[in-house]
Amino acid sequence: MPSGLRGLMIAVMMAALMSSLTSIFNSSSTLFTIDIWKKYRKNASERELLLVGRIVTVILVVISVVWIPILQSANSGQLFVYIQSVTSYLAPPVTAVFVLAVFWKRTNESGAFWGLMVGLVIGLTRMILEFIYPPPRCGVFDPRPSVLRSVHYLHFAIILCALTAGVAVVVSLLTEPPTEAQMKNLTWWTLSVEKATPEIQLQKVSTVNVPSERSKNSLEPEAQDRCSLTSLFCNTQPQPEETPKPRPVHSTYENPFWSRFCCVNAIILMCINIFFYAYFA
Repeated sequence: MPSGLRGLMIAVMMAALMSSLTSIFNSSSTLFTIDIWKKYRKNASERELLLVGRIVTVILVVISVVWIPILQSANSGQLFVYIQSVTSYLAPPVTAVFVLAVFWKRTNESGAFWGLMVGLVIGLTRMILEFIYPPPRCGVFDPRPSVLRSVHYLHFAIILCALTAGVAVVVSLLTEPPTEAQMKNLTWWTLSVEKATPEIQLQKVSTVNVPSERSKNSLEPEAQDRCSLTSLFCNTQPQPEETPKPRPVHSTYENPFWSRFCCVNAIILMCINIFFYAYFA
């Protein structure tokens, strides 16, 4: 790779790494501040919450620096392999539960909870074994357990995803199904497609005070006396007010074609990524 292109690739990788780190630090500090600190300090001011968030971010940075030796000893110090392996141990349970919750109406809270718990426990167990039994060098006998020696971490991610989905399905079938009100607009099959509402004719309300019948009768003689000599130029008959044309309210209904088009493209891309994920393992 040429020197200029190599520097460009390094810059891209550094930018992606910094973006991931900043998002992780920001999300973690926000979760701790809002969900934990504010729960016990309900009257905390904005200044206090901001200070707590910054302190948590500093603590996370220190933990990240301390974690570097562990990273160097795991997966032969390869950062990309380490990131992919950790993602393969933690992400499949969340992915399986999310997909089931969106596309299967029978999924309930108990099934999602126990599916996540079982998947995360198995994933964490595999990750801890990776730290205890680091991979040997090439050409050296591998004394690790067969679950580490024979099953690649990408293949393990597929197995873990399927296992989590199986646990969620079994527990959901053994417990009560969710009600229709709980599933409204939350799954693929319960999205309520609102029909185009008829146009609502709005009438403009006049703010001008309309005189009463008594006041009209009292003003008629005065108007007649005042306009007796100028009857040719004065008209005492009330002019009909021009009613404003009502403005139609357009419906907010959108054609679902493009949303479905994007969903189909997302599914195709997900299938392609799964294929490459499994093929190049």
